[in-house]
Amino acid sequence: MILSIKTKALAAFILVSAISLPVFAADNQLTAEEMADGWQLLFNGADMSQWRTFKQPTVNEKWQIEDGAITLTAGGGGDLISKKSYSNFELTLDWKISEVGNSGILILADEKGKYIYSHAPEIQILDNERHPDNKLDTHLSGSLYDMIASPVASHKKAGEWNSTKIRLENSALTVWQNDVQTTKVTIGSDEWNSLVANSKFASWPGFAKAKTGHIGLQDHGDKVWFKNIKIKELN
Repeated sequence: MILSIKTKALAAFILVSAISLPVFAADNQLTAEEMADGWQLLFNGADMSQWRTFKQPTVNEKWQIEDGAITLTAGGGGDLISKKSYSNFELTLDWKISEVGNSGILILADEKGKYIYSHAPEIQILDNERHPDNKLDTHLSGSLYDMIASPVASHKKAGEWNSTKIRLENSALTVWQNDVQTTKVTIGSDEWNSLVANSKFASWPGFAKAKTGHIGLQDHGDKVWFKNIKIKELN
């Protein structure tokens, strides 16, 4: 069968369009481009082999996998930390919080303090509308907890999936929530020291002093979901 010029042109257009379309990974997978760029999965949707409970060798059973997401099913599971520590990195993940829920993403976490947040800066996760910790803008979701408030444009309602990106390179910390930049500050700078001095962490010895630490997912007693957890080490 001989194709008309018009038919050939249409076929060529469809082929070029298909080739130019971006390739998106399914949940908890990496695209070929991400793999080539050095990204790694911290959760594959099937097991939590790259995580353990804070100060414990394994993951508490109250952390389960539900519908392809790491899920805190009940309080008392303890905070999760990545088995590996990181210094310079870019981290992306998706999260969803239950109604009246509270949780967080922590960086540079160590196990020297009593709690995971003793020394680790936290990116807040919150039901901004219902949780009682919504009185301060630095306590709303996406905020660098008790230090830098996130813009309202970055907020979503409880029960909706959110995306978070955290980049830490040579102490320069930048955070985005739902593609909106929420934090840009250098740890240890005069600006940082002023923020700490005016926060609850002012009298906490060792806070944010580590140069290397674990990624943490907080158990604040409320149901929370995490998926698509990816990390790329820098330098």
